[in-house]
Amino acid sequence: MKILHYIAFILTIVGALNWGLVGLGWILGGGANWNVVNMLVGSSMELEGIVYILVGLSALWLVLGHKSACKMCM
Repeated sequence: MKILHYIAFILTIVGALNWGLVGLGWILGGGANWNVVNMLVGSSMELEGIVYILVGLSALWLVLGHKSACKMCM
């Protein structure tokens, strides 16, 4: 379970940073596309969708398992 937690954590960080860059690009760049996931997977909409699904599932995994995994909450 530790490896699954680690993968979920990394994917959630990637997703959060991606959305932060998308918002920053939109505000500062007048709609510039700073979507890191799109830059990494290219024009494959299916692969990009899979990455977003994995990021969402990772966030859900972390939220549901937070209480048992968080040392500060114990």
